[in-house]
Amino acid sequence: MDIRVQSVKFDADVKLLEFVDKKVGKLDKFYDEIIKAEVTLSLLPDNANKDVKIRIAMPGKDLFIQKNASTFEDAIVDCVDVLKEQIVKIKEKKAGK
Repeated sequence: MDIRVQSVKFDADVKLLEFVDKKVGKLDKFYDEIIKAEVTLSLLPDNANKDVKIRIAMPGKDLFIQKNASTFEDAIVDCVDVLKEQIVKIKEKKAGK
């Protein structure tokens, strides 16, 4: 799976980029047909909240999730948890056909 990270109006440090790769990369083990993941990290105007958007491209359907949290790490974990549930449902539905 190809993971692309874009940070809006700030430069993400290497540690954050590695965290994104580690967490989003785990989705590949739940469904091997994932083509790519596009992750957008941005700061909200009040600077207290961080915004994370993840789009997962796979055959037939793209998944999208957006979460806000006080840290990027928390928002990423929240996004990945929801995406994992959606991916497992899609995989089970496909296996049931």
